Amino acid sequence: MADNKRLGWIGTGVMGLSMAGHLLAAGMPLTVYSRTRAKAEPLLSKGARWADSPREVAAASDLVFSMVGYPRDVEEVLLGEQGALRGLAPGGILCDMTTSSPALATRIAEAAAARGCAALDAPVTGGDVGAREARLSIFVGGDAAALQLARPCLDAMGQRVLHCGPAGSGQKAKLANQVAVAGVMFSVCESMLFAQEAGLDVAQWLELVIPGAAGSAAMASLGPRLLQCDYAPGFYIEHFVKDLGLCLEECRRMQLVLPGVTLAEEFYRMMQAQGQGRQGTQSLIQCLAALSGKEWRK
Repeated sequence: MADNKRLGWIGTGVMGLSMAGHLLAAGMPLTVYSRTRAKAEPLLSKGARWADSPREVAAASDLVFSMVGYPRDVEEVLLGEQGALRGLAPGGILCDMTTSSPALATRIAEAAAARGCAALDAPVTGGDVGAREARLSIFVGGDAAALQLARPCLDAMGQRVLHCGPAGSGQKAKLANQVAVAGVMFSVCESMLFAQEAGLDVAQWLELVIPGAAGSAAMASLGPRLLQCDYAPGFYIEHFVKDLGLCLEECRRMQLVLPGVTLAEEFYRMMQAQGQGRQGTQSLIQCLAALSGKEWRK
């Protein structure tokens, strides 16, 4: 599809701007919409066309991608009065790459099918660096034939694409990923805080630990940022609170108890309430230090 079809993109935030940029760089024609036009300017300056609504994006596209903030945003830009599905011609495809609700993904797929279209849920992991470097992992739920048509575009944005099953399965796979992230963030922050309070040279300690069994991709990417007290978001706390809430929602549905996710959600929700929602998830280290009356130092 990417070779001769028109593409649309909705949402040009931290992740979406880079991801859409890779489609443009691959020579794929793109029509874009963002609530704040200024955020789309880097794409417009490289040849993307502007549309005044998601519906207008879809009217000019055969395959429409969305990367927005919350499930309510997904519902608005895809199913709302000015949503993309209202403008998409039969045979078109919606591909939502937001981390959202599995139930909503299923509802979008059903609404798309009723109009002779298809819908994929394709959330990603890899953070802002993965988005910039086209190294994302992409979890896809939905129709296999629609995925085959969208695959060249997904390959332009990521290194790994997994078809997880029917509609909603991509979202479930991403939420399982976020369960793992919740645990590893405690691992990174608690271990570095311990090293500091034990009087170690944390930078040297980090160099030794990252390649070993205790290391992780999160430690390798966020550890150096923490050494500089850099709390800029690769992934916003407020978005992680949303993701963990979705995880807990699914846990209740499955009658599954995951204490680690519950604890992480409480910590991050507390930080959000204290005005830190626009910081990166690595700033958890500040909250952990404060529990003991300590301070994380550069």
